[in-house]
Amino acid sequence: MKLCLACGNSFVSSEWLCPFCAKTPEKIDGFLAFAPELSHNNKSFHSEYFEKLMPLEVRNFWFQARSDLIINALQRYFSDFKSFLEIGCGTGIVLSKVRTSFPQAVLVGSEIYTAGLACTSRRVAGAELLQMDARRIPFESHFDVIGAFDVLEHIEEDEIVLREMHKALKPRGGIILTVPQHPRLWSYQDEAACHVRRYAAEDIRRKVMKAGFDIVRMTSFVFFLLPFMWVSRKLTRKKFSDPFAELKISTPLNEIFKVVMKLEEMIIELGVSLPVGGSLLIVARKR
Repeated sequence: MKLCLACGNSFVSSEWLCPFCAKTPEKIDGFLAFAPELSHNNKSFHSEYFEKLMPLEVRNFWFQARSDLIINALQRYFSDFKSFLEIGCGTGIVLSKVRTSFPQAVLVGSEIYTAGLACTSRRVAGAELLQMDARRIPFESHFDVIGAFDVLEHIEEDEIVLREMHKALKPRGGIILTVPQHPRLWSYQDEAACHVRRYAAEDIRRKVMKAGFDIVRMTSFVFFLLPFMWVSRKLTRKKFSDPFAELKISTPLNEIFKVVMKLEEMIIELGVSLPVGGSLLIVARKR
């Protein structure tokens, strides 16, 4: 069901006109906006990054590996899902993979910045794209699966977002999350990306369970490359750093890292949960 953020009533309709209070969300830059005051200016990210990220994401080993892990999780744990919401879809790099792998699914992409939605619209065909604050999701018992991929670390009120995801899911629906791991890896790269935290595994586990979910699968990734990541982070100096430096690696090194991440993917596919790594993958189901 859709949820009117103006009056709090839920309703079933193909339109966004609330039958109770007759209000409809405004449009900004061609997209329905549920948090218009945040669509161009907020502290969770820099809107000018989206266009710069698009070409970097396509070739970078980490984005490709993360997308593969997410698609594998969808296929293994939610193979019969019909509807999917991505919170913080960014440039649409993951949503485009979901569209290719699950062409019959109903896809909704949300982003707090309309600049991100503009990028996603160029990458993903046939998805509904909404400007939205994840702390107030305008849906109730609506989706089979909700994903948030490297999003929660941008939001102070991450527990509110998890509760909102729980509310927006159908009974026994599920979530897939990825988050950066290990607070000790905090560096200028996190500051440049507007992160407010890196997660300890037990911290995110506790928050997910507190929000009303049962953990189905939890594993680290970027396991074999963690020493390289640690050295890179420790050598970074703020005043000399490019916020995209970690993504601008040489082609030969990028290809080597792709192979290493493919090995990790195979290990995770076998059911092995890696104990440490630069990121965490969490799959959970609504109680």
